[in-house]
Amino acid sequence: MSSTVISRTGGGAGRRGARRAGFAAHLAALALLVTACGNDPAGAPVPEGWQVMRTDSVEVARPPSFTEQGPGERSRYNAAAATLEEGGRTVATITVQLGFTNARTAEQAAIGAEAGIALGATVEGQRDVRVAGGEKVRDARRIDFAFTSSGEPGTPAEGTRVDGVIVAGLDSADTAYAVRVDAAQGALSDADLKRILDSIAVE
Repeated sequence: MSSTVISRTGGGAGRRGARRAGFAAHLAALALLVTACGNDPAGAPVPEGWQVMRTDSVEVARPPSFTEQGPGERSRYNAAAATLEEGGRTVATITVQLGFTNARTAEQAAIGAEAGIALGATVEGQRDVRVAGGEKVRDARRIDFAFTSSGEPGTPAEGTRVDGVIVAGLDSADTAYAVRVDAAQGALSDADLKRILDSIAVE
């Protein structure tokens, strides 16, 4: 009788030990997976070698070929900005604006952001998107547009087609934000544009 009890106890302990070992291995694998996805605190993926542009409530990653502007370099309307230069001209920009309009919904924020697009631009449409962050801030709107550069300083050469995307919404304090990417045709790959937009994180 006693030998039977010992046999059952030993088997149970062995099974529990195996389960603990398996669970620990699962946690270790999960930690590696999270680390591989990037280092953004809100959970947005940050490609290897990219840098994160941070504002009070919005973060977005930039490719290493882009140079982030300091407070004295960027427009006073931008909370963050980065540019891509080729041949002495700016051919692409990433900007973040905060509090540029009073809005109660992501749609209203998008309407306010769309008002900032240059006259003569072609707005190709709006659609719902999701960004990284808490459930309250995940809903956003994407605006696609295009325009012809005027050739002014800080822009591509005159006559160049520029494709733009804005992702707009509200942060957790109900402040409107807009992440905008403008790029001369051929200056930014579709893959890198997607990586930039996928990296948007809102608090």
